Amino acid sequence: MSKILGLGNALVDVLIRLNNDMTLKELALPKGSMQLVDDKRSADILKYTKNFEKTLSSGGSAANTIQGLARLGVDTGYIGAVGSDEYGEYFKRDLENYNINTYLNYRETRTGYATAFISKDSERTFATYLGAALELSAEMLNEKQFSGYDYFHFEGYLVPNYDLVIRALKFAKNRNTFVSIDLSSYNIVEENLDFLKKLIPEYVNMVFANEEEARALTGKEPEEALKEISEMCDIAVVKIGSKGSLIKRGDNIFRTGIIDVNSSDTTGAGDLYASGFIYGLTKSLALNKCGQIGAILSGKVIEVTGARMDDSQWQQAIAMVDKELK
Repeated sequence: MSKILGLGNALVDVLIRLNNDMTLKELALPKGSMQLVDDKRSADILKYTKNFEKTLSSGGSAANTIQGLARLGVDTGYIGAVGSDEYGEYFKRDLENYNINTYLNYRETRTGYATAFISKDSERTFATYLGAALELSAEMLNEKQFSGYDYFHFEGYLVPNYDLVIRALKFAKNRNTFVSIDLSSYNIVEENLDFLKKLIPEYVNMVFANEEEARALTGKEPEEALKEISEMCDIAVVKIGSKGSLIKRGDNIFRTGIIDVNSSDTTGAGDLYASGFIYGLTKSLALNKCGQIGAILSGKVIEVTGARMDDSQWQQAIAMVDKELK
């Protein structure tokens, strides 16, 4: 059975549902934005929201993908950095509850957390304090962590840390590990464009991108972007929102749709799409089937608040996935 290792910013998601958007105005957070905040600003936000009802879950893009794979029964591992604090222990415990092997580096800096304000219309506004996650460094990686893993998945948010990413990819390449990246954010792509255009052809087997990320990487619209990305790697995936996704390997192009859902919060949709797609690969499914399983998981997760489905919702999702395996 395939084993999958993830590398990413280890964060705790703090989810807050808003009755109105006045909170965003008072905190000077542009609706729909993702703002990085420093220690002082994060403390001010915590103080302001201390009486708000909150939901916690372990988070970070790659962690969400790995957790999704673990819920599908895949043997998984995760590398990250957390603080020696309550949130750090929560993150570790939450992953290990799903039998995920954790390779966590403990720092004196507080564990990173992303406060997600969810408006009545399901729009998300993030105030993210990276904290200890920012201290994840190349020196914390060793080749033994990669031993036995057939797939390695990492998030684009790490790309600015060139030394870390290159060291991880060299370890993966030394073991002939299949490598996938979720580009994560168009601004990350724009700011590191030259590096990505060298990195992907040399080390990466599969790229996940949404429309904006694909445009940032290639300067082109989805179908043309798909073709260009596929020339850099083995499998290119461009997600096009409500229109589904485009997939290309070699001369073969596939288009997959979405499932019918009642959308509540889009947090984690792209991460869980990657879970489903990679799961399909481990089962040697056709790429259109991989995309359909990705659509199932991304569809089910947007019916809930945050990137974590409960056991009942996972049972529904797994039943739908099982039908695709037949």
